[in-house]
Amino acid sequence: MAALSPSGKRALDNFIKESVEGGKVPGFVLGVSNLDEEIYFQGGGPNIIGDPTSGEVNPDSVFWICSQTKMIASLAVLKLIDQGRLSLDTPMGDHIPEFQNPVIVDRTSTQKTSFRPAKTVVTVKHVLNFSAGLFYPVVREGLNGLPVGYTSKDVHVAPDPVQHFFRIIIGELPALPLKFEPGTNFVYGWSADMLGILVEKVSSQTLEQFCKEHIFEPLDMKTSFYLTPDLRQRLVNLAFRDENGNLHPWTEQVPIMEQDERKVGFHLGGVGLYSSTRDYLKLLRHLMQINAGRPVTKPLWKTETIQSIFVPALTEKGSKSLSDFVMAPGTQWGTALAICTQDWPRRRRKGSAFWSGWAGTAHFMDPASGIAVVFGIQVAPAGDIEAQKLWMKLEALIYAALESGFMKL
Repeated sequence: MAALSPSGKRALDNFIKESVEGGKVPGFVLGVSNLDEEIYFQGGGPNIIGDPTSGEVNPDSVFWICSQTKMIASLAVLKLIDQGRLSLDTPMGDHIPEFQNPVIVDRTSTQKTSFRPAKTVVTVKHVLNFSAGLFYPVVREGLNGLPVGYTSKDVHVAPDPVQHFFRIIIGELPALPLKFEPGTNFVYGWSADMLGILVEKVSSQTLEQFCKEHIFEPLDMKTSFYLTPDLRQRLVNLAFRDENGNLHPWTEQVPIMEQDERKVGFHLGGVGLYSSTRDYLKLLRHLMQINAGRPVTKPLWKTETIQSIFVPALTEKGSKSLSDFVMAPGTQWGTALAICTQDWPRRRRKGSAFWSGWAGTAHFMDPASGIAVVFGIQVAPAGDIEAQKLWMKLEALIYAALESGFMKL
């Protein structure tokens, strides 16, 4: 069973302490689990940058996990497939009318573009592996900001939030825009939000209700699309890094999604969840156990369903597009996450499944090494260089500390 050496844990402890005291990044936390239990959890720094009275970041602190929501939206759809209510080949248009006549646009940077009808039916599988052609608009609000579909406050108070959301995406075009023929490529975009809408259409529950019943409550997770008073009390506030590299407390420097739980009327399957790293790690451990064929009390998914997460599903062209997007050669996508098809030197192994969030949170599952890892931080704009360097160093220290006979140290 994977374990960390005492000297390796000390190295992690020392580096985390130095990083927190160094002040180059906001408060953060790192958690590691093997197939049975947590084997490491450490962090520090204030919940609000520059305010030592705001409480300290810890394993039970709550983060806006942004695009780590996407895995959970995918898992919700995989649950419906396990229940026999959907299949990978189900046309999305069977449940969401906007998918019945989508168009392929020639330019994604403007709605003033030529277009043509899509020839290929968009299926559930296409949306799960981001090969449907659903794209985020290139022009966004603010530096590395979120697309307006996420930052719109109007969508939450609209009489029909789903229709309002589609109006934002479709805009001046005659139908739902796609970047390419479904199944031929990869593009990062609205796919997980469509999965969330699909869950609501098929289950007749909100995405929150479905996930709570079938994922969160069975695993004793407090994860939610609502920033409830309990979660807000444990929330790590966003920090903002200016153009000169200085960190500041959050004062809405760039637009973000609606965070007032009383006003949330639409659950964003792409970015909408709040969770502690400890709760997210519970879910990853459960997935790892199922994937490994371990005897699990009340598994939430079928073994073959979870194993599909780790099976590449993109075309060669799609893999190249994804690899360019994440700047890691040989990256693939299964049914819920990106997949490494080769070892990352001194880091995660071939076959690992991973993703991250707009505000810096990240996770991966490494079946070859038998570990799952979570990283929690809150800093905007997206792609913060200091946070990324920290995450890479932490991952390298984890692998240097692993005590396993099959591990190449």
